Amino acid sequence: MKTILKSETVFSTHWFDVVARTTGPADPPYYALEAADFVSVLATTSSGDVVLVRQYRPPVEKYTLELPSGHVDQGESPEEAARRELLEETGYRAGKMELLGALCPDTGRMANRIWCFFAPAAASPEASFAGEDGVEVLTASPAELSRLVLNSQLEHALDLAVLMLSGLQGKFRLEAA
Repeated sequence: MKTILKSETVFSTHWFDVVARTTGPADPPYYALEAADFVSVLATTSSGDVVLVRQYRPPVEKYTLELPSGHVDQGESPEEAARRELLEETGYRAGKMELLGALCPDTGRMANRIWCFFAPAAASPEASFAGEDGVEVLTASPAELSRLVLNSQLEHALDLAVLMLSGLQGKFRLEAA
């Protein structure tokens, strides 16, 4: 069985660290990205629509449609982060916040976790909500959401994992497009 013999940060940014991990004296280092855990929230409105955000993502060089999400800040619980990110990005306020599960985003490269939450019947934004710069808030019915997924307009794999967890737990069901 392999174990880590040496672990060394070889590059660091505000967003992540690149860590070289060695498993044997003759083995070359294996590189992993260490980043903060993050949350993703499947929030529904009182009418059952799903709350989404559209924003520009430089790594893929395009606008993407996603579930509200963000990093867990130091000293913050994943649930606190989920509530904060939902409110900051969309203005929606979660009453109930249910943990669906915690997943490894990429076991071959990433050393963090994504905490998946369901927020049913989130309260609509107050009239004074200005929103985050560059973030557009949208809602979609379950049938519209299904079309967005099937047409690769909602293509973030981790968001699809949140949808799968919510469906398997009977919290939310996509409808035929």
